[in-house]
Amino acid sequence: MEVGGNQIRVQSLVQEGKVVVPPQYVQPPQTRPHRILRNTNKGDDVRNPPVIDLSKVNSVHEELRRACKEWGAFHLTNHGIPVELLDEMRRVGSSFFADCTMDQKLSYGCDPDSPASEGYGSRMLVQSNDTVLDWRDYFDHHTLPLSRRNPSKWPHFSENYRKVVAEYSDRTSGLAEKLLGLISESLGLNYSCIKDCVGEFYQNITVSYYPPCPQPELTLGLQSHSDFGAVTLLIQDDVGGLEVLKDGEWIFVTPLRDAIFVILADQTEIITNGEYKSAQHRAITNSNKARLSVATFHDPAKTRIISPAIVPHKYRPVMYGDYVSSWYTQGPEGKRNIDALLL
Repeated sequence: MEVGGNQIRVQSLVQEGKVVVPPQYVQPPQTRPHRILRNTNKGDDVRNPPVIDLSKVNSVHEELRRACKEWGAFHLTNHGIPVELLDEMRRVGSSFFADCTMDQKLSYGCDPDSPASEGYGSRMLVQSNDTVLDWRDYFDHHTLPLSRRNPSKWPHFSENYRKVVAEYSDRTSGLAEKLLGLISESLGLNYSCIKDCVGEFYQNITVSYYPPCPQPELTLGLQSHSDFGAVTLLIQDDVGGLEVLKDGEWIFVTPLRDAIFVILADQTEIITNGEYKSAQHRAITNSNKARLSVATFHDPAKTRIISPAIVPHKYRPVMYGDYVSSWYTQGPEGKRNIDALLL
């Protein structure tokens, strides 16, 4: 949906008082969120993503192995990043969408013709892809390597915004590297195996804003997909809306304020030769309250060749840049891009 070549932001539709979702955002019947599972039974661990305490060194490898094989995603507690920094990252991210005028936000607009360009946007896939649009706006920060980090491209309206994002970038990068090491060891591989395959992290931090939706039963905040990089670290506010696909059912991920939600991505599935699967996930909407999440993606360089570290290989080698291009051009449709690499 465009006017004069400029993307319409979902937040502006809500501010205009739309009571009917424009057709570009209406999901086909088969992908609408018909079943919304609220995990109200706290004792039902089978239907909730695992919670792993990183400080429990005697059991962490076994817990990681089980979570990575069965879910591809898990909550991580005692991860070493202060909860105050998590709260600050949520605060500054929210301030951009809640406190800035639309003109101020648009001054940081991303390039609508370039997927994953830095800045404020709404459309995830390339313009030529006619996939139904997500009920979401976002701000994407290019944070690592440091040669990509240019804080002048980030909002300055909120106090400490740029400082908070930079500190959060550095802390999550260290955690991601530690996690990949422990995940490698949980498979019996050398600590550095997965990280060596990935190489230097290319990190993006994406703050996603999901405005209230007048018809949440027709929309998705983010379509079903698996992330295309190595590992994603996600925090969200207390509204919630993230769902993970488990055994054919969508499971609601209850927000935990002090935890980081870890999502294995496609390149880790390839490197582990399918022993560990990337997690298929989506975001649902609601009619009452805006939602915020912050996803920190850790990816290989576009020129990196990714192949399994375990034999016999079940996946074809792939240049990461080609994989990303296919994802943005064709669309994710669940996990079809990684499934296309199966031998």
